[in-house]
Order: sequence, then C-alpha cells, then structure tokens
Amino acid sequence: MRPEAQVDYRLKGSHPQLVWRVLLALAIASLVLGLVFSFAGADDSEAWRQFKFSYVTSYACYLSLSLGALFFVLIQHSCNARWSVTVRRVSEAIMMNMGLMLVLLVPILFWLPDLYHWADAEHVAHDALLQQKAPYLNIPFFLIRMGLYFVIWIGLSTYLYNRSVRQDETGDYGLTQAMRRISPVGLILFSLSLTYFAFDLLMSLDAHWYSTIFGVYYFSGAFMGALAFMILICIWVCSTGAVGRAINREHFHDLGKLMFGMVVFWAYIAFSQLLLIWMGNIPEETVWYMHRYTGTWKGFSWFLLIGHFILPFLYLLPRSVKRNQALLGIGALWMLAMHYLDMYYLAMPSFTHENVPFNIVDPALFIGMGCLFAAAVVWRLTRRHVVPIRDPYLAESLAFENF
Repeated sequence: MRPEAQVDYRLKGSHPQLVWRVLLALAIASLVLGLVFSFAGADDSEAWRQFKFSYVTSYACYLSLSLGALFFVLIQHSCNARWSVTVRRVSEAIMMNMGLMLVLLVPILFWLPDLYHWADAEHVAHDALLQQKAPYLNIPFFLIRMGLYFVIWIGLSTYLYNRSVRQDETGDYGLTQAMRRISPVGLILFSLSLTYFAFDLLMSLDAHWYSTIFGVYYFSGAFMGALAFMILICIWVCSTGAVGRAINREHFHDLGKLMFGMVVFWAYIAFSQLLLIWMGNIPEETVWYMHRYTGTWKGFSWFLLIGHFILPFLYLLPRSVKRNQALLGIGALWMLAMHYLDMYYLAMPSFTHENVPFNIVDPALFIGMGCLFAAAVVWRLTRRHVVPIRDPYLAESLAFENF
C-alpha cells in the first residue's frame, strides 16, 4: 500500500473543467441580466442607483467569504490544528479570491458619490456632522485605506497559499513552521483591517450612525458564510471521488459544529448591538434601527431573526445532521442565503428605508457574482492537489475521529 503522502488528490477528468466553465458562463449571463433589468423601471437614474447598492450588497457578501476563509487558515495554523489539514486546501482556494474581489471593487470606487453622502461635496457642504467627520471620511483617505486592506489580505493569503502548495512538492517541515509563525501576527492585522473595512464599506453608507461593535458583527457573518461555502465545496469535491475518504464525516462534523457556533455567535453580537443602542436611546444611534423597522423592512427584520438564528439553531443542533453530507449541505445553502439577506439588511436601507426594494436585479447580481466567485475557486482547485499531500500532520487528519 502506498503511503498517503504519495496519493494523488487531484480533480481529474473533464467534469471539474466543465463545472468552472459553466459557472463562468452563468456568471456572465446573470450579471448582464442584472444590468438589463436595472434600466427596466420608469426612472432609469433611480434604477441604476439601486443597481449600485445591490452590487455593494453582493460584493460585501462574497468578499466576506474570502475573509472568513483567510481567518480559518490563520486560526488553524495559529492553533497548530491537525484535524483540518484535509479541508484546508479548500479554504485556501477560497481565500485566494482576494485578487478577484479587488478587481470587483473598482466599480464601487467610481460610484462613491452616488453611494456615500460623505463622498458628495455638495451634500457635505450642507451637513455639519459630515464636515466634522471629513478628516476620516474623504475619498483620498478612503482609497488609501482600501489599498492598505487589500495589501494585508492579499499578502497574507499569497504567503500562506504559496507555502502550502510548495510543501506538496518539497515536504519541507520548515514551511509549516513559517506559516505557524506568521499566523498570530496575521490574525492581529486581519482583525484590525476587517473591522475598519466594515466601517468603511457598510457602516459609512449611513455616516450619521456608528457602532463600535459593527466590525465584529460583519466578522461573525463572514466566518459563518465561509464555513457554509467550504462545506458545499467539500461536498462537491467528495462527489468527484478525488479525495477518497480523506474528507469524511468526521471533518464535516467539525465544520458543521463551527458553523453552528457562528450562528449562535452572530445572534449574540446582533443582540448585543441592539441592546446597547436600545438602552442608550440616543437618536443618532437608534435611527439606524428605525430605518429597519419601517414599512416592509419590519417583516424583513423578523424574517432575518428567524431564518438566520432560530431555524438554523434548531436544524443544526442534532449531531446526526452535522454528520450527514446531504443534510449539512442543505443547512449550508440556507445559511449562505441568510448571509446574503443579512448583507442586504445592512446595505439596502441606505438606498430606501420606506420599503424593501427587492427585485430581479438583486438575485441576478447575487447569482452572477456567486457563480464567478465559485468558478474561480473550482478553477484553482483543479490546478493543485485538493488535499495538502505532504503536510506533516496529514496522517493525523486522515485518522481524526470525533468522540
């Protein structure tokens, strides 16, 4: 019998190649459909503005998956985790979409005055509060910060990914040590950059409002969404037969437990933010929630509470669900949809807080950007071993069992 380090864990054949090509075609078709329907309303300028807000919503959703995957890799190396070795390459492929997300950020940079009041000089001239915040909320400094965030994220992702795939060839244990040394520092940089990014991209859509816990709120959804996406990709990889039993129900069980934990953590952070603002009862803080408790947004808020916490809490609680690929996959799909609706809840009331403006443009952009994101992940997985074949802890991950 060959040692596991020599097993060829590659996605072979025409099926994986067909998958990412079909996903790419669907992405193009959906994005074009979204553009067409954005001008279907009577007021083209208003429809185009809604397209921009919908684009930001989908962008925040999918960038968060790469950020969550980067956090997963960083925390596994920092903790010297053994169980996750066989699923780590999937997470690495997801985090390496940072470059794609940097490209997709470009349209938002051109739309800044239409999306953010603080970027509109005429609006700022008549708003005393925005004038006070101008040293931070201004276009040049915003661009500098965005550049710094992506330098950190792309730098960390590339460093970790390159050493991981190089180890497939060399088996050098020093590469594991290098990744372990950089990860604690990376976690600090990641935490700071993600927090300020959440402030910049989403919280500043309503620049009169603020919450110091907002970055943690965005992180909780990001990590939960990344775990859901990882589960779906791992299920697909297992269906190809490329990994044999290298990724098995023990690994799905742990991924499911982490996703379940983040469902609870998201609810805890969301409630903590609401409770503190409710108790403080300061108008410039409570107005954010009032916008989400007006018209049909009230029903949307209740649906998010039930769909993002109560139902998945009850569904994912049994051990049997987390150890069954099909049942866990259903839960992961649901949580991805809820994560998108959570981003919609954060962004779209800044477009209109009278009623939920949901129309065909929103799912078109969500599906289009999602297919593009997934196509890039699948394409990257076809170019390398899906499992780190010469990681020093591979044998322990293969033998891992939950008790």
